[in-house]
Amino acid sequence: MAQNSTKLLRLMIVAGEASGDAHAAALVDALRAAAPETQFQVFGATGKQMRAADVDSIVRADDLSILGLWEIARALPKFWSVFGELKRAAIKRKPDAAILVDWPDFNLRLAHWLHRRGIKVIYYVSPQLWAWRSYRARNVRRDVDLLLSILPFEKEWYARRGMTHVEYVGHPLVGEVNARYGRSEFCRRHDLDPSRPIVALLPGSRHKELIRILPPMLDAALVISKQRPEVQFAVVVAPNRDPNEADEIICGGYDSSFKNSLRVVHHETREALAAADAAAVASGTATLEAALVGTPLAIVYKESFLNWHILGRLITAEHYGLVNLIAGRRLATELIQDDLNAEALARELLALLDPTRNQSMREELQAVADKLGEPGASRRAAQAILQFIPG
Repeated sequence: MAQNSTKLLRLMIVAGEASGDAHAAALVDALRAAAPETQFQVFGATGKQMRAADVDSIVRADDLSILGLWEIARALPKFWSVFGELKRAAIKRKPDAAILVDWPDFNLRLAHWLHRRGIKVIYYVSPQLWAWRSYRARNVRRDVDLLLSILPFEKEWYARRGMTHVEYVGHPLVGEVNARYGRSEFCRRHDLDPSRPIVALLPGSRHKELIRILPPMLDAALVISKQRPEVQFAVVVAPNRDPNEADEIICGGYDSSFKNSLRVVHHETREALAAADAAAVASGTATLEAALVGTPLAIVYKESFLNWHILGRLITAEHYGLVNLIAGRRLATELIQDDLNAEALARELLALLDPTRNQSMREELQAVADKLGEPGASRRAAQAILQFIPG
């Protein structure tokens, strides 16, 4: 009787934020494509995209994306419950390896528990320890067996701290950030005039970010509309958020003529960026999407007073925005915390609408995109994982 040649590979995969969920889902698809003869049993903490990729959901991570001391304190019981469920699943299912995607405050603790029990730990999307709390590099060195980096400067950063089990695979967004349709179609869908300037406003993917960042964005848009009434604005709501959250903020305190210049856009982030002449973007992965699309941008962020004065002091990176970190200089203006106000943001966005500066930044953003490497990061990550796992 012929032996069955099908291999079985059990993997735990854990992501806790929308961007990590997308990267994890792409990685799962790439693993299956790279080893079609292998039967994958994949389980873990999932978002919508991982569940669509047929990852068995031990816990749903959709509501676990939080930020800040008070939010963390309130959510601790939920996090301990999730931690316990994942531990029990690991004990029961005995994965060949655990793939932890970003989400360092949770995943580094889970890595320690898994490593102590002899489960191989692969970390995909390196924790941004170079930005803050760099002392945690020793935890990565101790508990992570293979670290897959997506930013070009990270491998050298870890090497200086004695870590050799790091592979740079490139950024998974490269080759994937493409608008499904162009400016004319975007304008048609949202009743915008393609001959007039468009500014995109991306306030972030967390509820607290919407609350803190969208109001100064709208105030800046109001300032601009008084100086240049022909400018149109697209408020881009992240895929994991409800557009009603943005509508509630917009409905308070603005007259009808200004509201008529606003369009709330959902599930069209890349199309909005591609159509926009300039954008204000909350610091995070979306700044790289803007760079890959080539949209001139200002980088913004605002935290609660408590979080900023406690956690903000731990930030050691020279720049906040990923675009600037990769460029190695302040390419895009950063308006962070108290610097984020209507006048400052309006001034920067108006400057970005100047044709000469606009074209110059588009060329510089192309250089940033080139630094991120070639398309195929998910495929390269999948190959590195399959080579690493014994058998």
